[in-house]
Amino acid sequence: MTGADGEPAREGAPGLLRRMACFVYEGMLLFGLSLIPGAVGALYLAASARPATPASDAVLRAFTLLLFGAYFVHFWSTRGQTLPMQTWHIRVVGPDGLPPRRARAVARFLAACLWFAPASLIAAALGWNRWQALTAVAAGIVAWALLALLHPQRQFWHDALCRTRLLTARPPARRT
Repeated sequence: MTGADGEPAREGAPGLLRRMACFVYEGMLLFGLSLIPGAVGALYLAASARPATPASDAVLRAFTLLLFGAYFVHFWSTRGQTLPMQTWHIRVVGPDGLPPRRARAVARFLAACLWFAPASLIAAALGWNRWQALTAVAAGIVAWALLALLHPQRQFWHDALCRTRLLTARPPARRT
């Protein structure tokens, strides 16, 4: 996205509430996407007649993470938007104002894991049950989102780390 002078667009970040609404919508889509590894795992366990083990659970979690990564990297690097980002008129761009290249999109996905990773690791290390872990992750998400208010351009810190930005993606004006 470049301005009339050919320079990268200098729009501000979309509002935090709009970005978090997009985040919730993204979560609903990811829930549906996570049914794929769940179904594959259930079919494997049923066909092999083996009980689930911590190792099989870890493999399913890794497969799910790879699937999520492929989803985000594909849409960010080809269009600069996922479906929820289109709905909420948000676009991710690299330093040149264009959708991030694949390597930058991968880095952004890995850095975005900071939304969940610290709380998840703490919960696992302390042996918390699922509800305690979920509460910790929810608190981590809120804290990470609020940290954007400390960034000079109100960007998320994983975007600052990866040199990407979230911009408002206004739909083209309709001709009457």
